[in-house]
Amino acid sequence: MARRFVLQESALGGAFSCSKGKSQSQMILHSPKSNNMDMKTPIPLHQLPQQTIFRAGDVFVLFGELFGRGYANGLVNEARQAGMHIIGITVGRRDANNALRPLSDEELAAAEQNLGGKIINIPLMAGFDMDSPAGEPTPTDLLSSLTLKSWTEDKLDWAHIEKCQKIGIERFTSSLAQVMASLDTMVPTGRNVFFAHTMAGGIPKAKVFLAIANRVYKGRGERYLSSQTLLDSDLGKLILKNFDEVSANTFEHLINASASIRARVEASGGQVRYSAYGYHGTEILIGEDYVWQTYTNYTQGMAKMRLERIAEAAWSKGIKATVYNCPEIRTNSSDIFAGVELPLIPLLNALKKENGGSWAEAQWQACRALLADGVTLESVLQKVLDFQTSDVMRPFRNFAAWPMPNSQQQADLTIGTSDEVQKSHKDSKALITDLLSALVIEATGPLMFGESSAPTGPVLWLNHDIIARQLNLLHP
Repeated sequence: MARRFVLQESALGGAFSCSKGKSQSQMILHSPKSNNMDMKTPIPLHQLPQQTIFRAGDVFVLFGELFGRGYANGLVNEARQAGMHIIGITVGRRDANNALRPLSDEELAAAEQNLGGKIINIPLMAGFDMDSPAGEPTPTDLLSSLTLKSWTEDKLDWAHIEKCQKIGIERFTSSLAQVMASLDTMVPTGRNVFFAHTMAGGIPKAKVFLAIANRVYKGRGERYLSSQTLLDSDLGKLILKNFDEVSANTFEHLINASASIRARVEASGGQVRYSAYGYHGTEILIGEDYVWQTYTNYTQGMAKMRLERIAEAAWSKGIKATVYNCPEIRTNSSDIFAGVELPLIPLLNALKKENGGSWAEAQWQACRALLADGVTLESVLQKVLDFQTSDVMRPFRNFAAWPMPNSQQQADLTIGTSDEVQKSHKDSKALITDLLSALVIEATGPLMFGESSAPTGPVLWLNHDIIARQLNLLHP
């Protein structure tokens, strides 16, 4: 089992190859070769973008579905404001027999209204957890035999899983080729194109994992469970492989599959850009300095680093693909990670530090209004500062070791602090971190949209300093 896992993990580096006679834009991105990250420290975006190449009539392609809470909303808003023609895709839906199907007419109409554009209705469900040879079990089916008592020792049939993975990849790339053929007819000559990759996730829908995840990400005291125990199990290894397929490899497939569109657009004088959402910790204001910190344990971390390497490989061949490592926010998918929202709260201090005026003060007042009687905003900020500067959390600021496994002390402190902060509010459904999440989304949209016009690198961190400066610029 270990050998198979190492093979999967080893695909973090990257290289391009080109057949004779092909243009740079037609080069194919092949599987990365090394898991050694070149970056020793985060590479922050320091300058606010000053201009954009995108204008009315250009094409914005959302490579993923748009949900109510999530980063993609900020980028889509920028495309709308620029007057771009917005095109989306769908992951499809599953019927009663778990077969993938396109959206129904009613589902398609609702999705297109939400997006504000046209959706190419060909299912692009990433991952392989629900794929298998005809009549044989899917990887998710295999997980049904795992129990809470035996899952750490239970073994999976890796030869069968490899067949399922191959089928899943072939299904996805075949459907993607159809999507790109349709898209090609929708991109006018001479127009710029912005591909925004938003696919992420990959957790199989297995009851046993839901119970395990609840302990790994929300368990403290006697309910604590080591994240390393999960990753060392066959269950964990399967999840990591599926994370790679969904969160990272889909970006590689997108770059490859759009090569002919890219070549045509560039030949007519247009430009093509690719963006993707990453997470690799964030610099937040701790005391007087911006300091890198991270949520622990971020199980998807290896896939996010693979995503970075795919962008680096594309960049090395002249393809402008950038992964933007964004701050922690609360979303539908991140709410399982108790404590991931804590780094959001010091953004209030960053708003003031980065020359915030009356609008920044208004955000402080809005946050005060959400707290229970007798609770001050200053006390909440101090609680988060004490958490970040504690002897327990300092060792987790090890960028080179990211993503580190959790520990009993770290889990107890992270989850406990998160619980205490949540209980400081009047209403558990109206939190300071909800308000601040919306602000971060508002800032990342123009930052990514503007920076992608003339990107400075394949991997950039959007830390709290640039987030605060962007927000203060938007609200003078």
